[in-house]
Amino acid sequence: MDKLDSLKKKLDANKNWPLMYMFKFIVPAKMEKIAMVEALFDNSATIYHKESRSGKFISITAKQEMDTSSDIIEVYQKASSIENILAL
Repeated sequence: MDKLDSLKKKLDANKNWPLMYMFKFIVPAKMEKIAMVEALFDNSATIYHKESRSGKFISITAKQEMDTSSDIIEVYQKASSIENILAL
């Protein structure tokens, strides 16, 4: 079973939908990578950035209300197509 299947099962155990979900990604500190991650979310999301000490990477935290576990998994699946992204 892969990580997304396991996550979906844990999320499906929650009966309190919709819920505020926090996503966290690390990408190289390049504007196009940051923009690609931000594009995963709609205008209602609250997005924070934190630069690494070396300045080579950016941590992106996004909080958004999600309606179902499938919506959360979809964001992670789309994010996986971004080169050099790390999902936490």
